[in-house]
Amino acid sequence: MQYDCIIVEDEPLAVEILESHIRNVPFLNLQASCNDAIEALNFLRTNKVDLIFLDIHLPKLKGLDFLATLKNPPKVIITTAYHQYALESYNFNVIDYLLKPIEFTRFLKAINKLNTNKAEMSEKAVEDIANKAHMFFNINKKKIKIYLEDILYIESQKEYIKIHTHTKDIVTKFPLSDLDELLSKADFLRIHRSFIVSKKKIEAFNASDVEISGKQIPIGRSYKELVQLVLSQLF
Repeated sequence: MQYDCIIVEDEPLAVEILESHIRNVPFLNLQASCNDAIEALNFLRTNKVDLIFLDIHLPKLKGLDFLATLKNPPKVIITTAYHQYALESYNFNVIDYLLKPIEFTRFLKAINKLNTNKAEMSEKAVEDIANKAHMFFNINKKKIKIYLEDILYIESQKEYIKIHTHTKDIVTKFPLSDLDELLSKADFLRIHRSFIVSKKKIEAFNASDVEISGKQIPIGRSYKELVQLVLSQLF
């Protein structure tokens, strides 16, 4: 079964994450991304959807107030940075309540609840889809898909970043701090103000650096304690 869905969210970064997650799920079909609830209401007047990804803190009309205006609302998954509205939101029979930043595997678990009358996706199916998680980056006026599992490490170059994979290096304009927030829940670790690494790709490490594909990557002084703690749990 295909689910037509919309996003109601005013934060561009959150929209980007949700759009990327939705693209990775074959049975989700994104109809629109609305910046506020009024835009969503106008869209719903002429379009039928099965699912809404809804932020709570929206301009003009709050998410739960928006839900209260709908006579026959579609299924709803809350996406928010605030945990304190969880109980109230379940009065609207929401499917799930996701806290930002939303990890893809957690997103899949919410999607898995969409139709309890059907067999849920197996754990292996969830894992297989999660392993195909990707992001799009703007390169030479094109959007290039990069699978997260292919990334070895990411290097900051002032306002640009260089994404290192086994087969190629890609340079694009993207703040490293924003990318750190996006990837922190996806088995990546910031070890230096200029480097984010894939934890799965680390081959060796010591007190001063980690080794990935034969490359020595320094651990920043202010990151040492956290990095050593994380790595000690992995190895």
